[in-house]
Amino acid sequence: MIKTLLRFLVPLLLIAAPLAAQDKTGCDSSRWYCVPGLNTGLPQPSTLISRETPRATIESLIAAAREDAWAEAAHLIDLSGIPAEQQLAAGTRLARQLETVISRKTVIDWDIILDRPDALDARASSDQAMAGEPRKSLLLWTLELDHRPVAIRLNRIKPDDGAAVWVFSRQTAGNIPALFARFGPGRFEKMLPDMLKEDAAFGFKWWEVLGLPLLLALSVGAGWLVWKGTGWAARKSSHQVVTDTLLSVRGPASIGSATLVALATGSYAFVFSGQISTILPPLAWLGLAGSGLWLAINSVEAVLDRLTSFDETDLTQRQEDHKRTMATRLAAARRAFVVAAVLIGGGIFLSQSNIFQNLGFTILGTAGALTLILGFAARRVLGNIIASLQIALNQSAKIGDRIVYNDYLCHVERINFTYVQLRDWDGTRLIVPVEEFISTPFENWTMKEPKMLRIIKLKCAHNADVDALREAFDDIVSELDKDELGDPDDAKVRVAGQDVFGKDVWFALPCADPNTSWDAACKAREMIIAAGNRIAEERGIDIFPEVRPAEAA
Repeated sequence: MIKTLLRFLVPLLLIAAPLAAQDKTGCDSSRWYCVPGLNTGLPQPSTLISRETPRATIESLIAAAREDAWAEAAHLIDLSGIPAEQQLAAGTRLARQLETVISRKTVIDWDIILDRPDALDARASSDQAMAGEPRKSLLLWTLELDHRPVAIRLNRIKPDDGAAVWVFSRQTAGNIPALFARFGPGRFEKMLPDMLKEDAAFGFKWWEVLGLPLLLALSVGAGWLVWKGTGWAARKSSHQVVTDTLLSVRGPASIGSATLVALATGSYAFVFSGQISTILPPLAWLGLAGSGLWLAINSVEAVLDRLTSFDETDLTQRQEDHKRTMATRLAAARRAFVVAAVLIGGGIFLSQSNIFQNLGFTILGTAGALTLILGFAARRVLGNIIASLQIALNQSAKIGDRIVYNDYLCHVERINFTYVQLRDWDGTRLIVPVEEFISTPFENWTMKEPKMLRIIKLKCAHNADVDALREAFDDIVSELDKDELGDPDDAKVRVAGQDVFGKDVWFALPCADPNTSWDAACKAREMIIAAGNRIAEERGIDIFPEVRPAEAA
């Protein structure tokens, strides 16, 4: 029974589905917007106007602007929200204003303005929502107006007595006056001579060709004045705190002033054409965000330097373990803050500019492409940054630690974003990339307990008196600086090996501080050799083997 019923209902539903998309008049609402009439207050359009495809509508607007045929261009806008007797005058005004807004705030991407009546994008990938589907509405651009996005959109409209055409939507028409008031000619531009308002080349006006270099010079001049002013104030100040503050804000304030002048002039005093306005405001916002974050970073650095200054502290001393840990964690906190600041600045830049939409890209697609490109190009730098944070978290090497790295006896002086700065015992600096530093084994003499045994290895003759050397070594330990040594009971002398040349005698020197252990071991070695030679002369025995260079080789 149920199977018989399904065999009857399924064909019925298949037949009724296409009919459901049509209204009582037979208009297919899935392909276009159905209206009784379109722009009934306008005369019939001339051959200058073509509205069969989205591209034809945009081309007709450009052609009408060149011919100054604004009454004809009124046919390209859905004026159904305006009384029929007012449509000619209002449509002429709206068409002129719309063309001004488009030319000043957008860049026409002909790839997204399809030249098909159904606006079907045959090149779209299968993961896009409208791939392979005809469309009756097409979003061209999005502009910011009163802190909200305003769309400029084309709709396909089918009047009862005519063919379907593509026109600018009724919502777009309602926003045209506000968009023109915001992005149209400003008060200063209206005061310019008519000759400067004429077309020059590449879609620019003469005032733009002359005004853009002047704007850049004005911005640079504003930044230079702020730089000089803050520098002069810093030199005149008698308080070190004020001087440091002015010097720290000089750079961010200069960049911020320059970009603020460019943003204010290019957005309010003069509104440039689309080729400039789609690039200049985002760059200005990037400059403002960058200068603001630079200022924040400098402020945090200044505060941390004031609260936790280690300039007068020798972090290599064994009693400064807590300060070494604090200095390392502060360095990590600064790096984490800088990374967060860069991410925040990038977010502000993306949120305050619609450059990607107006250039025909999506934010997600562009951000994904930029992430892949930048990630591949900067993979080593990013790896070093993450590795530097890893060092700070696992405390494998702290600022001030005494280490042996690739046979270099040095201490950790700085842990930067991409490299570790080591200071050798002779004062030279060793710069090591962070990734290489953490992937290479090294000895950390300061880690955990600073006390250590320094092993002094000497080759002695087979008949050398080790007991005499042991007594001499005990005397040497008692003569060395007690502050540099550990527990004297830990001092040992052992025979660790032998060969044809003699026996290996190791002298274990207890040291309290790894930073002074090398010097203490050098002094002890010198004294042991002198004591061995003295014993050899007094007792007439060999302490050190006499080996010819050829035999040693």
